[in-house]
Amino acid sequence: MVPDLTLLARANRKEMGRFLKFAVVGAIGAVVDFGVLNFLVLVAGLAPLQANPFSFSAAVISNFTWNRLWTYPESRKFKKRAQLPKFILVNLVGLGINQLVLGVVLHLVEPLIPHPWDYNFAKAFAIGVVLFWNFGVNRLWTYRDI
Repeated sequence: MVPDLTLLARANRKEMGRFLKFAVVGAIGAVVDFGVLNFLVLVAGLAPLQANPFSFSAAVISNFTWNRLWTYPESRKFKKRAQLPKFILVNLVGLGINQLVLGVVLHLVEPLIPHPWDYNFAKAFAIGVVLFWNFGVNRLWTYRDI
């Protein structure tokens, strides 16, 4: 049997739209992440790797809220207490990846780029890496029924 290519194309466009919305939500989360990170480093005096879990967590809360409201509005028919633990677990792994990438890249660029650009560059790189992990796993697990 030959698949209906118009249905396949429509499904692909829908998923591409979801990915773009996910990326916009991620950009909002990145603003939150960078804002909290820089506040904690520049004002509170924490080291970037100490501040990162706090800034990452603030971004996760923002992302869960906006993904539930906008990227996956159909998810609101499911209870938060069923989705939130999955989302948190995916993002805890994402935090581990983010922390690792941040640490490695920061170690490499610290001698080359002045503070605070060094950790901001490393953070941007880490966010880019984790974006694909978070979208893929959340789509396949947290939001698979949508």
